[in-house]
Amino acid sequence: MAGRGPQTFKKRQKEEQRRQRQEEKRQKRLQRKQGDETQETETNPEEASLAEDEQNLTATVSNSLSTE
Repeated sequence: MAGRGPQTFKKRQKEEQRRQRQEEKRQKRLQRKQGDETQETETNPEEASLAEDEQNLTATVSNSLSTE
């Protein structure tokens, strides 16, 4: 190994940094994906509640229109 030039050392360092960046990006993607999944489970009850409220409102409006 002592006979290798500085270009080889720099190249190996550069490749290692590239691998590290790829791994960091992969970890961030996984975290975002897991975060999105938890947000979906948290917002689904809210969306269901909003949809139910909207149905109730529609029913109330249609009832009041039919009584007039």
